[in-house]
Amino acid sequence: MKRRPRRTIPATLTALVLLAACVLVAIVAIQLAIGRTPIISYRSVTGTLHSIHWNDTAPLIAGGTCALLGLLLLLAALLPGRPTVLPLTGDMDAGVTRRSLRHALQNTAATVDGVTRAKLKLGRRTIVARIRTDRTNTAGLTDAVRGALDQRLDQVAPLNRPAMKIQLRATRNAP
Repeated sequence: MKRRPRRTIPATLTALVLLAACVLVAIVAIQLAIGRTPIISYRSVTGTLHSIHWNDTAPLIAGGTCALLGLLLLLAALLPGRPTVLPLTGDMDAGVTRRSLRHALQNTAATVDGVTRAKLKLGRRTIVARIRTDRTNTAGLTDAVRGALDQRLDQVAPLNRPAMKIQLRATRNAP
């Protein structure tokens, strides 16, 4: 079970651009059908398009922009995103969301004695824990946090266990 994120932003932007173009065409068509002067004159548009040559800068820029946007949309559709649900080990088809795993690990790191604040960043293959302490002697604190996080990961049991990197920052310096 690896649920991938939906590509809502590229799809929404594409839909909005197409909707705006369709609304503009519909408004001009309705205005022409009822005999009113259209917002955009059909003759001026066709006259402008007939006067432009393929090797002018405007068609080259417009074509390059359209090709670039099409390539970006194609890459957004084909490349896999970061999974939103991480699979768990076991016989059942079960998973945990990235957000839930990050919060569980962050709460576990924050409960270690001596930790005043813990922030976790859950990457594709790594967990980066930024730990802050008020202690002047920080010996063994990173090992305690690493042990607590390892124990919590053993309880959750993700299919692919991420590597851990712990960054410790003491707010007070030793005298």
